[in-house]
Amino acid sequence: MSSKNDLCIPVSEEKSDHGSCQISIKEDCVFDYSQRGQWLRAAVLGATDGLVSVASLMMGVGAVKHDVRAMILTGFAGLVAGACSMAIGEFVSVYSQRDVEVAQMKRDGRSGGNNDQESEKEALPNPIQAAAASAFAFMLGAIMPLLAAAFIVDHKVRLGVVVATVSLALVVFGWIGAFLGRTPVMKSCLRVLVGGWMAMAITFALTKWIGSTGL
Repeated sequence: MSSKNDLCIPVSEEKSDHGSCQISIKEDCVFDYSQRGQWLRAAVLGATDGLVSVASLMMGVGAVKHDVRAMILTGFAGLVAGACSMAIGEFVSVYSQRDVEVAQMKRDGRSGGNNDQESEKEALPNPIQAAAASAFAFMLGAIMPLLAAAFIVDHKVRLGVVVATVSLALVVFGWIGAFLGRTPVMKSCLRVLVGGWMAMAITFALTKWIGSTGL
């Protein structure tokens, strides 16, 4: 028989509930940014590749020809060819990855219920989506130097505008990649910018040298 002075306080249950709430809050706040790596790599690579490739082609032609029409046609041809190349390459690469994962699933004997099979199929990479995303990203980057040079008549001014436009776009792409991936912004922007400058400078110099030899 308990007395009137006895007091029962359910402390353990409240603490356990409070602890579980803290754990759930921490789990909700944690986000694995490495999951963004695959699509982020494809998007940044496609846009940067389109920007640098087409701009380098235009700089190479501009080194030996002053005609704006020649630069635009060369850049447009590079845009179409590069977008097709990126799409085909990404399609083949992702499809090969998909085949490897399907084969691994069969070797592991993961033949559970229908829900498990559907979830596993949805988790597999889609080669068509990857190809379309790569082609679109390439075209998005490649159109920038084309638009920058399309309406400028003076040859030297045109080359300077192309370099300035590409430099600005490279910094923006580097910042976007660093922001989404939570990586150092300065390091990412500098890496992309220096790489683009090197590609344009090498293409311009070699084309200028070959053109001066009369080949």
